[in-house]
Amino acid sequence: MNTEGREKLVEIVKTTRGSMSQRAFGKLLGVSTTAVQSWERGDSVPDTENLAKIAARAGYTLEQLLGYLNGKPLPENSDLSLILRQIKYMPLSQVAQIVQAAADRLAAVAEASGDEAKAS
Repeated sequence: MNTEGREKLVEIVKTTRGSMSQRAFGKLLGVSTTAVQSWERGDSVPDTENLAKIAARAGYTLEQLLGYLNGKPLPENSDLSLILRQIKYMPLSQVAQIVQAAADRLAAVAEASGDEAKAS
């Protein structure tokens, strides 16, 4: 892999890990913290199995990720697909906050609709 590809991979790994600790990310993938650190420094490259896991977490196929590392553009993700992907891997406490915010918004819309219907 060329230098540009390694830099892209470092960015993808860091972005995919997000706010998760290197230890937690490593545990999720079944590798050591040292392995994740090595990937993020560009000192080593994940094996194919872990590249596939990273690609899936990032919302891509392994083929798309490998193409990107070799200079091809990644397909565009919609804002909604990015949000859904992030929710899929968030801690449940954060997902609960999102669900509560959505429930509050739906309740406000339902209440506003009911008020409008009464006014008619």
